Amino acid sequence: MIKLDFSKDPNGLLPAIVQDFAGGEILMLAYINKESWQKTLKTGKAHYWSRSRNTLWLKGESSGHVQLIKKILVDCDKDTVVFQVQQLGGAACHKGYQSCFYRRVKGDELVIEQKPVFNPEEVYGKSKGKS
Repeated sequence: MIKLDFSKDPNGLLPAIVQDFAGGEILMLAYINKESWQKTLKTGKAHYWSRSRNTLWLKGESSGHVQLIKKILVDCDKDTVVFQVQQLGGAACHKGYQSCFYRRVKGDELVIEQKPVFNPEEVYGKSKGKS
């Protein structure tokens, strides 16, 4: 098993930058712990640690928008990873956009630069659960 350095964070979490394998767009930033790292390597599907729900989650388990791992890059300190993925369903963001980074700063406001791929209320219901 490839060993990452989970010791630097008091909660044992490392950032995982998620990038579209084909186009290179940054899709999201999430966190992994040892368990999610092992599940990702074992299954070939991106697993993360949800800080808000304090639980392991398979990306796409409720939406169907699973991330298939194509390549994993590890930084020089072994404390950050890049998951290059094939994003099934066309959207990584729980708000319905292809990327969680769908807004840009323009002066003193945020401007939306993408069109939603899906309606979150239709996918998650009124009480949206992120996945």
